Amino acid sequence: MLENRLRIGAPGALAALTLALSTLVLSACVSDTSVQPRAPGTPPPPPALQYSRSQPLFGLDAAALTARFGEPRLDIRDKTVRKLQFMTGGGRCVLDAYLYATARGREPTVTHIDTRLINGQDVAPSACGIQ
Repeated sequence: MLENRLRIGAPGALAALTLALSTLVLSACVSDTSVQPRAPGTPPPPPALQYSRSQPLFGLDAAALTARFGEPRLDIRDKTVRKLQFMTGGGRCVLDAYLYATARGREPTVTHIDTRLINGQDVAPSACGIQ
Protein backbone atom coordinates (compact mmCIF):
# COMPACT_ATOMS: atom_id res chain seq x y z
CA MET A 1 0.00 0.00 0.00
CA LEU A 2 2.81 2.40 0.88
CA GLU A 3 4.29 1.74 -2.56
CA ASN A 4 1.04 2.95 -4.17
CA ARG A 5 1.00 6.11 -2.05
CA LEU A 6 4.56 7.03 -2.91
CA ARG A 7 4.05 6.55 -6.65
CA ILE A 8 4.03 9.98 -8.30
CA GLY A 9 0.51 11.01 -9.09
CA ALA A 10 -1.03 8.47 -6.70
CA PRO A 11 -3.66 9.88 -4.32
CA GLY A 12 -2.06 10.97 -1.03
CA ALA A 13 1.52 10.79 -2.38
CA LEU A 14 2.28 14.37 -1.46
CA ALA A 15 0.85 13.93 2.02
CA ALA A 16 2.85 10.74 2.61
CA LEU A 17 6.04 12.38 1.37
CA THR A 18 5.44 15.46 3.54
CA LEU A 19 4.83 13.28 6.59
CA ALA A 20 7.99 11.27 5.99
CA LEU A 21 10.15 14.36 5.52
CA SER A 22 8.62 16.14 8.55
CA THR A 23 9.34 13.14 10.73
CA LEU A 24 12.93 13.07 9.54
CA VAL A 25 13.46 16.80 10.08
CA LEU A 26 11.84 16.83 13.53
CA SER A 27 13.83 13.84 14.71
CA ALA A 28 16.98 15.93 14.29
CA CYS A 29 15.60 18.44 16.83
CA VAL A 30 15.29 15.95 19.66
CA SER A 31 17.94 16.32 22.33
CA ASP A 32 19.03 13.96 25.05
CA THR A 33 17.00 14.91 28.13
CA SER A 34 18.12 12.02 30.27
CA VAL A 35 19.34 12.85 33.76
CA GLN A 36 22.78 11.59 34.62
CA PRO A 37 22.83 9.86 38.01
CA ARG A 38 25.20 11.14 40.69
CA ALA A 39 28.19 9.04 41.54
CA PRO A 40 27.74 7.03 44.75
CA GLY A 41 28.78 9.05 47.79
CA THR A 42 28.39 12.42 45.99
CA PRO A 43 26.22 14.76 48.04
CA PRO A 44 23.28 16.45 46.28
CA PRO A 45 23.63 20.14 45.41
CA PRO A 46 22.29 22.55 48.03
CA PRO A 47 18.78 23.97 47.56
CA ALA A 48 18.62 27.17 45.50
CA LEU A 49 17.58 29.17 48.55
CA GLN A 50 20.84 28.21 50.26
CA TYR A 51 22.86 29.98 47.55
CA SER A 52 21.21 33.32 48.12
CA ARG A 53 21.29 33.43 51.93
CA SER A 54 24.79 34.91 51.96
CA GLN A 55 23.79 37.80 49.70
CA PRO A 56 23.57 41.26 51.17
CA LEU A 57 20.03 42.60 51.47
CA PHE A 58 18.54 39.08 51.61
CA GLY A 59 15.16 39.12 53.36
CA LEU A 60 14.55 42.89 53.16
CA ASP A 61 11.17 44.07 51.90
CA ALA A 62 10.49 46.98 49.52
CA ALA A 63 10.01 49.47 52.35
CA ALA A 64 13.40 48.60 53.87
CA LEU A 65 15.12 48.91 50.46
CA THR A 66 13.46 52.28 49.84
CA ALA A 67 14.50 53.50 53.30
CA ARG A 68 18.09 52.48 52.55
CA PHE A 69 18.48 53.56 48.88
CA GLY A 70 15.68 56.09 48.28
CA GLU A 71 12.94 55.82 45.67
CA PRO A 72 13.59 53.08 43.11
CA ARG A 73 14.39 54.03 39.54
CA LEU A 74 12.24 51.14 38.34
CA ASP A 75 9.49 49.20 40.07
CA ILE A 76 8.37 46.28 37.92
CA ARG A 77 5.67 43.96 39.21
CA ASP A 78 4.72 40.58 37.82
CA LYS A 79 2.53 37.81 39.21
CA THR A 80 5.31 36.19 41.21
CA VAL A 81 8.16 38.70 41.33
CA ARG A 82 8.83 42.36 41.96
CA LYS A 83 12.01 43.96 40.64
CA LEU A 84 13.25 47.20 42.17
CA GLN A 85 16.16 49.06 40.59
CA PHE A 86 18.26 51.61 42.47
CA MET A 87 21.32 53.72 41.71
CA THR A 88 24.03 53.10 44.31
CA GLY A 89 27.70 53.79 44.86
CA GLY A 90 27.34 57.51 44.31
CA GLY A 91 25.48 56.99 41.02
CA ARG A 92 28.07 54.71 39.44
CA CYS A 93 26.29 51.41 40.17
CA VAL A 94 22.93 49.87 39.36
CA LEU A 95 21.29 47.54 41.87
CA ASP A 96 18.51 45.19 40.77
CA ALA A 97 16.71 43.61 43.71
CA TYR A 98 14.30 40.72 43.05
CA LEU A 99 11.59 40.21 45.66
CA TYR A 100 9.48 37.08 45.95
CA ALA A 101 6.87 36.12 48.53
CA THR A 102 8.40 33.14 50.31
CA ALA A 103 4.98 31.99 51.52
CA ARG A 104 1.40 32.69 50.51
CA GLY A 105 0.15 35.95 51.99
CA ARG A 106 3.62 37.12 53.06
CA GLU A 107 5.24 40.36 51.99
CA PRO A 108 7.75 39.80 49.14
CA THR A 109 11.36 40.00 50.26
CA VAL A 110 14.73 40.09 48.50
CA THR A 111 15.84 36.66 47.35
CA HIS A 112 18.40 37.75 44.73
CA ILE A 113 20.33 40.86 43.69
CA ASP A 114 22.42 41.88 40.69
CA THR A 115 24.90 44.76 40.76
CA ARG A 116 26.67 46.34 37.82
CA LEU A 117 28.41 49.53 36.81
CA ILE A 118 26.42 51.97 34.68
CA ASN A 119 28.36 50.72 31.64
CA GLY A 120 26.86 47.24 32.23
CA GLN A 121 29.90 45.51 33.70
CA ASP A 122 28.94 43.11 36.51
CA VAL A 123 30.55 43.92 39.87
CA ALA A 124 30.37 42.57 43.40
CA PRO A 125 27.85 44.29 45.67
CA SER A 126 30.73 45.49 47.87
CA ALA A 127 32.10 47.49 44.90
CA CYS A 128 28.85 49.49 45.05
CA GLY A 129 28.99 50.04 48.79
CA ILE A 130 26.49 47.26 49.58
CA GLN A 131 27.44 45.12 52.55
